[in-house]
Amino acid sequence: MATGNTPTSNAPAKNKDLTHPDFYFNRELSWLDFNARVLAMGTDRSLPLLEQVKFLAIFYNNLDEFFMVRVVSIYRRYRNGILSSAPDRIPPVRLLAAIRRRISELNKVAQEHWLKKLMPQLDRKGISITPYNRLSEKQRRFLFEYFKREIYPALTPQAIDTGHPFPTVSNISLNFIIQLEDKNGLSHFARLRCPRNVPRLIFVPRNREAKTYHALGLEANLRDGDIVLLEDLIKEHLNILFTGNTITNAGLFRITRNTDMEIEEDEADDLLEAVRDLVDQRRFGDVVRLEVSSGNSLAMPAFRARHLSLRPFQIYKTKGPLGFSDLISLCNADKPKLKYPSYFAAMPAFLKKNSIFDYLQNKDILLHHPYDSFTPVLDFIQSAAKDPAVIAIKQTLYRVGNDSPILKALMEARKQGKQVTAVVELKARFDEERNINWAEELEKAGVHVVYGLVGMKIHSKLCLIVRREGHHITSYAHIGTGNYNAASAAMYTDLSLMTAHPDICTDIADLFNVMTGYAQKEDYRTLMVSPLSLRKRLLDGIHREIAFCSRKEKGHLIFKCNQLVDRHIIAALYAASMAGVKIQLLIRGICCLRPGIPGISENIEVISIVGRFLEHSRIYWFNNGGDDCLYMGSADLMPRNLDRRIEVLVPVLDPALRKHIKQDILELQLRDNTQAWTLNTTGVYHRRKPEKGMRSIESQELMMLRKKQPLAP
Repeated sequence: MATGNTPTSNAPAKNKDLTHPDFYFNRELSWLDFNARVLAMGTDRSLPLLEQVKFLAIFYNNLDEFFMVRVVSIYRRYRNGILSSAPDRIPPVRLLAAIRRRISELNKVAQEHWLKKLMPQLDRKGISITPYNRLSEKQRRFLFEYFKREIYPALTPQAIDTGHPFPTVSNISLNFIIQLEDKNGLSHFARLRCPRNVPRLIFVPRNREAKTYHALGLEANLRDGDIVLLEDLIKEHLNILFTGNTITNAGLFRITRNTDMEIEEDEADDLLEAVRDLVDQRRFGDVVRLEVSSGNSLAMPAFRARHLSLRPFQIYKTKGPLGFSDLISLCNADKPKLKYPSYFAAMPAFLKKNSIFDYLQNKDILLHHPYDSFTPVLDFIQSAAKDPAVIAIKQTLYRVGNDSPILKALMEARKQGKQVTAVVELKARFDEERNINWAEELEKAGVHVVYGLVGMKIHSKLCLIVRREGHHITSYAHIGTGNYNAASAAMYTDLSLMTAHPDICTDIADLFNVMTGYAQKEDYRTLMVSPLSLRKRLLDGIHREIAFCSRKEKGHLIFKCNQLVDRHIIAALYAASMAGVKIQLLIRGICCLRPGIPGISENIEVISIVGRFLEHSRIYWFNNGGDDCLYMGSADLMPRNLDRRIEVLVPVLDPALRKHIKQDILELQLRDNTQAWTLNTTGVYHRRKPEKGMRSIESQELMMLRKKQPLAP
């Protein structure tokens, strides 16, 4: 399965204007190519069945966010007649058409795989999502009682007529539009929302009386039951809600709204309240997409589109379940043979024998999650909370998840009388409400909570611990590429560096003063920090490789990140390629750079890896004339990361650690011929396969098999 982002032309090599639109792929179409690679995992029949379900659910969840955040801005430019300012210059009307065409293709693949292959296979393995009309009479009686007791009280039908205007429909909620005929033969419409606080998947026993299981993980033996979707059960009993009328048609629909709303931070009196208001407003932003279930009469989608003020290209029909991302709960089923084998992360043996602070006085520690356990990061903070020698803890918090042990440790540290500062990013999209709640809990515990900077997101992953040791004060730092979230650390590949290096710790202390006070600083001893120095120093590193090539020395770059969009970085990489620098890019998601253009980018290789774990590390390696340097941290190569966020890249100063990252992570992934996709000059991604006679190299699998201990020479 190949994926592709079609360029506007063949971009003649004689054109050396590196700002030419033909040298850049469109970021939205490139993102859709990434989601196509996720879908390829969901349709990969070599994967366990529930893993296919998981990737299909991720694919659909990704699409929801794409519409909520990206498509709405394109539609706004189209509606207002604003030309594109992106490097590719594709007009909004053409881009919207290309997006619809691509999504329609992907949806068809996903729906057919679910209906024709995955559902029948799951059924044979005891996970049966069963249409209502195939249930036994006993099961139907069971469900009717359940409906009356658990669902009916939560349902509120809403009439739609001149006295009852079309109701406001919340974002990504599941709804029925129902056409009725009264006793006088008059036609009416009504809307009914499926309740969110009722399980979407309902387990129905076949041969015994039992309570309904709401979470599939509680049911050890699914062979003795069926699964019914909530909407199927509601549809079967709609007549109870509309007594005295005949239901002539009923169909499901779901709308996607704009959630990419901006806060006027400089005008807000209270940022916390402004973000709280944003969360409420997001449920009712402008409608950007209408999804309808197939099989409805032509009049039904038209009725909804008219009342929602939508154009035909904003309407998508689907054969499978709407809101498919909810079906990820199927993965809770106790069916280990239908999932990846369990993986238990390695725990560093040397930390079992030593205090983490004693160890860091002599050596840095590098962890590669999820292959290495996230527990040492938790221990680093939890032990600091209890250690009487620790006098202060400073930490950035972006996405920490529910029931976070790190936040509990910070509150415990404050209870122990330590100075604790938490820089909480309230504007972390879709996590605002959770972050508000945690920020308030931290404040109640006496933690000094800072809500970031006006007009700037704080995306860096930093923790600084200040400790009194004898007559001296010593600082220890953790710098990560991922969030302080133990759950995501088991699913995302990320790096953690723990160090007591004085220059790094002093830089981090200076940066916290910038984030919490009025300090201003442009240059740091060791760190690259956006928005003031990170882009410049990355460009300086690229230009150094060009200079080495001009002196007939080797120039070589390896960059690994999630997205490559920034036109200045791309132009510099083109210039480096033209100078003879070898450039290898591991870009998981969006890549706007076009490799392989003769005379422009023929020395650039672009690879994307999509596998069991989400590739999330950001690593930037420079050959530097043989005296290599390597940076890791939170920054992707996008304008927002380089211009509108506090991002940090830290140098890995230990030569053994640099060698480990380069050889055992970067070079291994560059050799991957199983989960890796190569981007060609026409914008098509091709999945790599082992050549005849060569062994398969699946980098994530090899990393799990090696179970390397965290490297600490």
